[in-house]
Amino acid sequence: MLVKWQNPARGLFNLNRDFDSVFDEFLNNRFLEPREIEMSPRINVEENDNEWIISAEMPGVAKENVKVNFQDNVLTISGEKKLEKEDKEKNYHRIERSYGKFNRSLTVNSPVVSDKIDAEYKDGVLIITLPKAEEAKPKLIDVKVK
Repeated sequence: MLVKWQNPARGLFNLNRDFDSVFDEFLNNRFLEPREIEMSPRINVEENDNEWIISAEMPGVAKENVKVNFQDNVLTISGEKKLEKEDKEKNYHRIERSYGKFNRSLTVNSPVVSDKIDAEYKDGVLIITLPKAEEAKPKLIDVKVK
């Protein structure tokens, strides 16, 4: 019986070459080309006796590219972070910042005075104030002692 001899280290050399090609492809494609991804702003939801306050982080998004809509007790924040102009003169080693459209919806489970909703955008943070309708505000009831 004749058995073909194989170098046991041969598989390790192939594995090493495979790892090199994966890292080369990863670094060249992932970090040197801008890419569009699905974005979703991080939010905080706060409630007090008179209103709901929603704050959403949107760094790098221009105010003109932000839209706020309130319909059927659903608050929707949408917009787009646009691709920055790439300067070919610069020697980029890594590009990780992303761009793209985003959309975030929240259901508000109490009545709101929709014509008094306010939205303010400052330093990459959108703050939306939803005033509660009178029927949604807590009521203090006096208890009589007999």
